[in-house]
Amino acid sequence: MSTLKGRIAVITGGNSGIGYATAKKFKEEGATVIITGRSKEKVELAAAELGIKGIIADVLNLSAIDEAVGLIAEEFGKIDILFVNAGVFIPMPVGQSTEDGFDNLLDINFKGAVFTIEKFLPILKDGGNIVNLSSINAYTGMPNTAVYGASKAALNAYTRAAATELSPRKIRINALNPGPIATPIFSKTGMSEEQLKGMGDMMQDRIPLKRYGRPEEIAEVAAFLASDKASFITGAEYNVDGGLNVNPIFAV
Repeated sequence: MSTLKGRIAVITGGNSGIGYATAKKFKEEGATVIITGRSKEKVELAAAELGIKGIIADVLNLSAIDEAVGLIAEEFGKIDILFVNAGVFIPMPVGQSTEDGFDNLLDINFKGAVFTIEKFLPILKDGGNIVNLSSINAYTGMPNTAVYGASKAALNAYTRAAATELSPRKIRINALNPGPIATPIFSKTGMSEEQLKGMGDMMQDRIPLKRYGRPEEIAEVAAFLASDKASFITGAEYNVDGGLNVNPIFAV
C-alpha cells in the first residue's frame, strides 16, 4: 500500500544513514522526495541512486536554506512532509567540553533544525507534518553525551511547544528518538577504531535487544508518522532504541 502517494517530502541530510533510508522508504510509499545536504558530491550520488531530486544546502547557512526553499517552491509548489534529519554527533566529556564543539552541536542539532522548520513553514501545506530526528540521548545520561543530549532535549521541547502552536493549521509535528543505529555518523566523531569499538560494545551491552538498530527501522517509523495512519498523533516522541530507554544506566 502506498501510504504517501501524491505527497511531496523534503528530507534534510538525506544523502546517508537514516536520511537516505527514509528517502528510499518515502519513495517506495509513493512520495516525491527531495533531499538536501551540504556535500555536493554525496547529495548528487544519493539522488542519482534513489532516482530523486537533490539540493545542496547546509543547515548552518540560513541563506542556503532560503535558497533551497525557493527552488523547491518554484518546482513543486507546497510540500506535505518535512523530515528534519540533519544532525551531528560529537562526544565530549564533562569538564573537557570545547566552545567549538558546543557551538557545532547546538548550531546544527538545534538552531539548524529550528530554522529549517521556520524557513519551510510558509511552503508546508496546512494539514502537513514535520518529523524531527532527535535521540534517546536526550534522556539516557550516557557518558560523553551531555552537550549532544542537551541539543536533542532542546529539540524535543521545541517539538512539544510547536505542536500546540501549529495545530490551528492542522500541521502535526513529532520527534523520533533513535537509540544506537548502525550509520556512518560514528565514524565522523574523530574517535579511533579502538574507541569506537569500546563505545559500541558498551552501548550494545545496555540495549535489551542486544544489537544496534538499522536505518531502515527508523525509516519505517518516520513513514508511519508522516502518513495518515498517524493522523491523531502530534507533539509525541517515539523511542526506537531496542529498549535502551528502560535500561539507561551507564557506568563511567
